[in-house]
Amino acid sequence: MGEVRNRLENISVYGSSASGKVNVEISANRRVKNIDINPELLSNKEELQDHLEIALNQALEQADKIAESEMKAVTNELLPGGLGALGNLFGK
Repeated sequence: MGEVRNRLENISVYGSSASGKVNVEISANRRVKNIDINPELLSNKEELQDHLEIALNQALEQADKIAESEMKAVTNELLPGGLGALGNLFGK
């Protein structure tokens, strides 16, 4: 599992608000690496919050997908055929 965490820490995913005024980079381990905010948004708190929410949620969704994929890969390495192969152990 430590190996998976290390791999996820080195994978970057990105999120962006629709207008591109806020861009975020997080690791697939869900740790924020960078937030880039267009200066236009600094005078409008509500709009900035909306853009941050969109960009962060988009990046977090990507991180979750990558983490799930990495976990499946590890499971398949440990149990050839994945968890579904466990049924074969009992003659099914």
